[in-house]
Amino acid sequence: MDIDSCFKIGWVLKPHGLKGEVTVTLDDNAPEDFSAIKSVFLEQNNRLVPYFIHGISAQGKKAFVKFEDINSLDDASKISKQSVYIEKSFRPKSVRGEFYDDEIIDFEVHDEEKGLLGKIREVMQAGPNRLLVLDYNNKEILIPVNGPFIESVNKAKKKISVNLPEGFLEL
Repeated sequence: MDIDSCFKIGWVLKPHGLKGEVTVTLDDNAPEDFSAIKSVFLEQNNRLVPYFIHGISAQGKKAFVKFEDINSLDDASKISKQSVYIEKSFRPKSVRGEFYDDEIIDFEVHDEEKGLLGKIREVMQAGPNRLLVLDYNNKEILIPVNGPFIESVNKAKKKISVNLPEGFLEL
């Protein structure tokens, strides 16, 4: 599976019990009905490897998952600390004005006064805050997603309009 056609929903934290079950920590963008998923991909050596789910018990941002062919504590330990992905087709459509982090990579960011600032290089998670990362005048700029800065997101034009306060770009 190509990593560009999937998105990360969490990671395998550690084994849970002695029969191969693992604890999976779920990201905020994981589907609400995680228990309906039949298979996932684990990132191993920069490749996505499919794993079929035999049983699952989701509780908030954690899930206890039993994968097929993972039947011991040793097997479960081997897949610990690996990122969990699902196909993008399984995620719900984002509502107007909202976006998934991977959807806006390479979008242009325009400020009302300064014009084009640059293209989004990545979306970074800093604690509970999401930050747009872009280069402006050979300097990395971090723009908070939460807050008053983002005016609009136009997915068709791949453009995000922002209204940054005076002096923001000089920090």
